[in-house]
Amino acid sequence: MKFIEDYISYIESKLVNLNLPSQPVNLYEPITYFLKLGGKRIRPVLTLLSTELFGGKKEDALDAAIAVELFHNFTLIHDD
Repeated sequence: MKFIEDYISYIESKLVNLNLPSQPVNLYEPITYFLKLGGKRIRPVLTLLSTELFGGKKEDALDAAIAVELFHNFTLIHDD
């Protein structure tokens, strides 16, 4: 679906521009690696869709959507 692809592109553009620290390398290198792998990004997409469903603007929920994706990735890294 085109609109979901648009949401994913919107989210990816924010993730690419995240300003993560470079130190300690053992902490931030795996995070950067996982984020660059891509994925469905369903959790942040649902965050943005839910915001719009209740009358909000996706721009206002982008930071929350990114936080959801970062937390999800943290749980994947932690499980490994």
